[in-house]
Amino acid sequence: MSREILIVWAGRHQRDRWEELCADYRRRIGHHAAVRDVPVKARGKTTDDRARLAAEAEAIRAALPDPCWRVALDVRGRKTSSEELAESLERRREDWPHPVAFLVGSDLGLDAGLAAEADERLSLSPMTFGHELARLVLYEQLYRALSIVRGIKYHRQPF
Repeated sequence: MSREILIVWAGRHQRDRWEELCADYRRRIGHHAAVRDVPVKARGKTTDDRARLAAEAEAIRAALPDPCWRVALDVRGRKTSSEELAESLERRREDWPHPVAFLVGSDLGLDAGLAAEADERLSLSPMTFGHELARLVLYEQLYRALSIVRGIKYHRQPF
């Protein structure tokens, strides 16, 4: 894993039930790599979805350390297996001494311009997930990738 993993996500509020599940995976990941949850909120109040999406993108950009490797969660992104994700993250750990930031959009998704600026785009599934579920699935997959790299008996090969 890289020096630090950031989950930078746009959302209006944190719901306790989702946060509790994400916190459990953060705790597990934290035994093996530094991990930080970075919620951002768009500044200003607007009912216009395009304006809110642009404001969320600016808030995410402002929250990112410089430098960092940016991975946008995007349904049009690279589809990968858990093993391939583990290999990719391990290569990044070896080659990149800076944080790796996973960018998760809000209920509106992730701004297309922000996704295009990312160093890579990753698809969790061809299906669309709610942003809170996407964040939880990402945490689980990061823990699974760590378990594969570290040889922890969590991931099992299909029969």
